[in-house]
Amino acid sequence: MGDPGVDAVIRQWAAEREQSAEDQEVNRLASAWLAEIPRGEAQAAARTPGIPAQRGGAGTAGWAPVDLADPAFVEAMRERLPEAPLDLLVAAAGWWQMVGDVEEAKAWWDAGLSPLDQRALDYRAAGLAPSDLSRRLGPLTVLEHLRRGSAPAWCVARLSRQRRDAAS
Repeated sequence: MGDPGVDAVIRQWAAEREQSAEDQEVNRLASAWLAEIPRGEAQAAARTPGIPAQRGGAGTAGWAPVDLADPAFVEAMRERLPEAPLDLLVAAAGWWQMVGDVEEAKAWWDAGLSPLDQRALDYRAAGLAPSDLSRRLGPLTVLEHLRRGSAPAWCVARLSRQRRDAAS
């Protein structure tokens, strides 16, 4: 059309037409939720993470601050990496606490992975356990294979075959 404002509206309209029904519902709910927040609280919410507090009798909503990571996880990481910045420890602890407890995270760390190495989460999802990292697959341990770029799924398959061969 030549007019940047009109072109932007047309692009937005076309993008909205291409959305699935689920995307449209998500956008509708997000817009409705944002419309309920008073302007000052919406700006404060954008600056500070939090969860909506339960509405009181007056009908006003407040924001309650939320810890992003369990202090026990952060403290365990601080013991192992005292020189690491707190923000980095909090971010890593947030991921670890979603998949297990502090003891499991410590087992991975003791097996040779740094608390900040998020690949351990991928290894865990593939089916590896901390005790598997020291097992040998040929001349190398599983951890050495992983550090050289072997896929976690390949290591899991080799360990399974090794266990199957030992059982027969």
